[in-house]
Amino acid sequence: ERRYNRDSCFRCQQSDVSDGDLSSEEDDGPNGVVFSEVATYSGSGQQYSLIVSKQMVGIFLTIWVRTELVQHVSHLKSSCISRGIMGLGNKGCISVSMLLYQTSFCFICSHLASGEKEGDELRRNSDVVEILKNTQFPRRCKVPDSRIPERILDHERIIWLGDLNYRIALSHTDTLKLLKKKDWESLLNKDQLKMEREAGRVFKGWREGLIKFAPTYKYSYNSDTYLGETNTSPSKRRTPAWCDRILWK
Repeated sequence: ERRYNRDSCFRCQQSDVSDGDLSSEEDDGPNGVVFSEVATYSGSGQQYSLIVSKQMVGIFLTIWVRTELVQHVSHLKSSCISRGIMGLGNKGCISVSMLLYQTSFCFICSHLASGEKEGDELRRNSDVVEILKNTQFPRRCKVPDSRIPERILDHERIIWLGDLNYRIALSHTDTLKLLKKKDWESLLNKDQLKMEREAGRVFKGWREGLIKFAPTYKYSYNSDTYLGETNTSPSKRRTPAWCDRILWK
């Protein structure tokens, strides 16, 4: 039986790690970082510690581990790639590399190119290619260590999440019709990310969990109504889509 904890009480302290400390260098373990703890009063009694928190404009990535595992985290590094107009950081990604015991992990939080026009999915594909190509985690020590990956795909465990911005390749009207029927399968058959992956143009070999829920984009503020559903103005209308995704390999 799957159980969810509804109520938690968080107790946090601010880390002394600056953006500069995390943007280009690595920490050899917990002694190099001030770890903030969060205590959950939800039955499990487990405590978690913050190991890294980094922001680039509207992109934010924070990673926590169980407190007893903090001593086993090492070689913590991060990298930022800007993909916005004129190199602005409103689009792009934050990546974090680390070792947990002897296993290398990489976490990528991204905000890819927006747009509902046909062909905009190719811009998103291009963002992914450039992120994989240009993200590098620099070494601080001069002696090479084969355990320490420098590129995203060199890691043993990789998790990519965020606003990937892939849309549904249907008209607004057709999308709403299927949405009202809760016909997720038909909508997913027109999901750009699914189609691009199956064609081998992006995220080849990556995995994603089953999608059995309504599109997450884009709701009116503080409601369960899609933006434009009650407003017919073309400038305000947004076709629902599964823009927010999590993939891994």
